[in-house]
Amino acid sequence: MSKPRAWVCWSSGKDSAWALHVARQQDEVEIVGLLTTVTQPYNRVSMHGVRDEILAAQAAAVGLPLRRVLIPSPCSNAAYEAAMAQAVDEARRSGVTEMLFGDLFLEDVRAYRQRQLAGSGVSARFPLWNLPTRPLAEEMIRAGVVAWVTCLDPTKVPSDLAGSKFDLAFLARLPAHVDPCAERGEFHTCVTDGPMFRQPVAVEVGQTVHRDGFVFTDLQIPCAPSSS
Repeated sequence: MSKPRAWVCWSSGKDSAWALHVARQQDEVEIVGLLTTVTQPYNRVSMHGVRDEILAAQAAAVGLPLRRVLIPSPCSNAAYEAAMAQAVDEARRSGVTEMLFGDLFLEDVRAYRQRQLAGSGVSARFPLWNLPTRPLAEEMIRAGVVAWVTCLDPTKVPSDLAGSKFDLAFLARLPAHVDPCAERGEFHTCVTDGPMFRQPVAVEVGQTVHRDGFVFTDLQIPCAPSSS
């Protein structure tokens, strides 16, 4: 019997990347694609602020096709849900019956995912659900996940941690009330290497800016050296 076909809801960050890795190890579904929300005016991954060219490089590195969900800025809930519904319908028509999410423990978020998929023919799967987040963060780091903090909430995380590598030193500097995996949105990351990648994605850490109450650090793919 063939396994169910699945897409990964890919944020460009560590949790969705680790969900892909765990699902591949579990081998219960055939993962056939990534689904990512991109804010169209900026051509960046929504909330994470990751450039589209890095997103494309990630997809190539994990060896999966990418379906972008383009949304405006600002984006109403109705516009977001309509765009996602169209993408889910496309997934179903291509034979996909499961969507994988990297959510960890927020019951309201899990329930929202399930409601949005209800009646679509696509069900939600949560490979990381209820895993203790401190050991999970440390397991990712030990396994070779390389990720960079691209966005943070300065009311919860010190602003100078924007642009940091997600490593044990970073975890040690987090305030006690911050979840080590940032399940409540305290910070967001961009993964550039790990056991789910065929090859690393080379990036340079760029400018940090304050925008809309958040702190964003830009990542860029290095320019190739001139051959002249």
